[in-house]
Amino acid sequence: MLIQKDYKFYAAHRNEELDDKCRNLHGHRYGLTCFFEVERSGAISTLFGDFDRVIEPFLKAEYDHAMLINSSDPLLQALKWHTERTGETLKLKLFDAPTSVENLAYQLFTEITELGFRLNRLEVRETDTSVVIYTREDWVEDSRHPQQRRCATAPRSDAESLTLSLATSS
Repeated sequence: MLIQKDYKFYAAHRNEELDDKCRNLHGHRYGLTCFFEVERSGAISTLFGDFDRVIEPFLKAEYDHAMLINSSDPLLQALKWHTERTGETLKLKLFDAPTSVENLAYQLFTEITELGFRLNRLEVRETDTSVVIYTREDWVEDSRHPQQRRCATAPRSDAESLTLSLATSS
């Protein structure tokens, strides 16, 4: 049985590999539709709130109003320098590949699975008219061949969230 849940978050990103408008820093109101596989035992399988109690705080902490950035993007060094110089805090979500919607789908599928849920598929809506449907089969394939998610020059690193909050030196 599948249970469908919808979520949203706001985030900025850019795709430094492209030579079009998406190379520029910009933002989206991302829509996320999760299709959870559940086992039914009795009258109900899983309460909708059981998903919300875990997924909503996770998305808020890791993604909402963050900048999604490839760890090899030269802009990351400038942002680090800015935080060191000013003491300003920036919420960054590091990726080990370009921040395309396809790679975002992979990252979310991985992290939600690591939270203990069994996903059948995800739908990631980048705009009102653009959706990536990402299945468990896609995730298995991408996990076997991670080079498909990377640009040719991107070094391997752990994808993790990073909040820069370095105080300025006196």
